[in-house]
Amino acid sequence: MTTTNIELQERIDEAIKEARKLSSEGKTTQAAEAWDEVEELFAEASHKKQRTNFQQYCQDNPDAKECRIYDV
Repeated sequence: MTTTNIELQERIDEAIKEARKLSSEGKTTQAAEAWDEVEELFAEASHKKQRTNFQQYCQDNPDAKECRIYDV
């Protein structure tokens, strides 16, 4: 299942909200883990932006004839 940009942005927003909450409560270990999750979500978003339309099409339709990869 692919994550849409909107769903990914919602996950980022929720992760930031949770990380800020934990930070303000002084829960340093949990806050650090939450901020790590935020960083991973940002990396995922950055990676998604680098995909071309064709790459996105192939990810969504891996069985499409034009997306097949053959070993030589």
